[in-house]
Amino acid sequence: MQAFITFLRLSGFLLVFLCFSHCSSTQAEGQRTTDKPNVIFILTDDQGSVDMGAYGTSDIQTPHMDALAASGLRFTQFYAGGPICSPSRATVLTGKTPVRAGVPGNVGASAAAKKGLVAEEITIAEVLKDQGYKTAAIGKWHLGYSKEQLPNGQGFDYHFGHHVGCIDNFSHFYYWNGPNRHDLYRNGEEVHLPGQYFPDLMLMEAEQFMESNRQEPFFIYFAMNTPHYPYQGDPEWLDYYNEREIPYPRNIYNAFVSTMDERIGSLLQKVRQLGLADETIVIFQSDQGHSTEERAHFGGGSAGPYRGAKASLFEGGIRVPAIISWPGKVPAGEVRNQMAVATDWLPTITELVGIPSPTHPIDGKSLVPIIESADAPDNHEIFHWTFGRHWAVRKGDWKLLFDPLDTTEKRHPAPNREEDIYFLVKLSQDPGEKTNLAKGDPAKVRELKQIHDAWAKQNL
Repeated sequence: MQAFITFLRLSGFLLVFLCFSHCSSTQAEGQRTTDKPNVIFILTDDQGSVDMGAYGTSDIQTPHMDALAASGLRFTQFYAGGPICSPSRATVLTGKTPVRAGVPGNVGASAAAKKGLVAEEITIAEVLKDQGYKTAAIGKWHLGYSKEQLPNGQGFDYHFGHHVGCIDNFSHFYYWNGPNRHDLYRNGEEVHLPGQYFPDLMLMEAEQFMESNRQEPFFIYFAMNTPHYPYQGDPEWLDYYNEREIPYPRNIYNAFVSTMDERIGSLLQKVRQLGLADETIVIFQSDQGHSTEERAHFGGGSAGPYRGAKASLFEGGIRVPAIISWPGKVPAGEVRNQMAVATDWLPTITELVGIPSPTHPIDGKSLVPIIESADAPDNHEIFHWTFGRHWAVRKGDWKLLFDPLDTTEKRHPAPNREEDIYFLVKLSQDPGEKTNLAKGDPAKVRELKQIHDAWAKQNL
């Protein structure tokens, strides 16, 4: 009898062990160990203010970005932190204006310059990592090249991509004024993958990271090199737009945007395949307006009704497409018209994922009240932008620009530059910023200038 009882005990222990082993195996196969949602931040590069079907453009195919907008909430008055790449990215990652983040202009291509996002700045990756998130930066960095400034020194467990502002998508070389050089790295180590299309490499890296970390909450900063020049869209899309007689350079730009859209679709499909769609917040934003630089064939992108482009503080340089989606938690298919800025993503993310808000000073405010209600007030009554000697301040519907440059037409807004050194608009009446009201309302100019001067005294 005693031997029989011993046998039963051993059998029970064996059953418990087998059950535990099976449960652990099942968990290893994909069950999550957390209730914290994942976050994927998709940042496109030089995408025009309206260059997406969901934003009204009819000559470009973007079904996957449109589907993301339909699944979530789309902003119509969303602003980048700056009109060029590095300042805009610093704002996204730190929740600060570019000048307060220490990145007022583009970071040069030389590590000797020692400019960029300093190690003391706290990024969203660091905030999430401290709360148990696995973090990855995949794609473009452009925020400094010393060890402490690169992604692995700024809170990212994993990095794959290029350090400077742009690369050829096949050779992975950075071409500028020289010396031209190869620029593709994984966790600080140079990797050579010649001939492999960079958007596909980004997708592969992101998919592998999600598969490896699907049991835990993860944050992926998916900073694309598209549609930034060089325009290198898929041949099928080039044929598609040429067959429809889309004029140059819009045809090659559109092809690159549609190529980008397909990769975004594949990324989100992988999230669904892993069964993570309901546990994943997806945020989408362009870093600034479309480029009119020579390397961008002097254009191709569109700001729609807005004036200006990349490197301009007119609306076309800083008003960008922005979307947030989280099934069951963020309203689907809705639009928000309130004014908001990329500084706002960091506190929004912390509130949505249920972790403590940052205790250090930032310029952003959580978008959650706006997400929850179309009647919520604007996130910022006053906001400031700077670019070199140029600046702009917005208060309510009023916007004052100093020495504005219209990069769509490569000129200042009037033949006599001094005539329009201050450019005043009321955006609710003139969103295209066509008419300068400065002469007719000098009191408003003085008011906004005083607001900017006080801000500049504290921050510049």
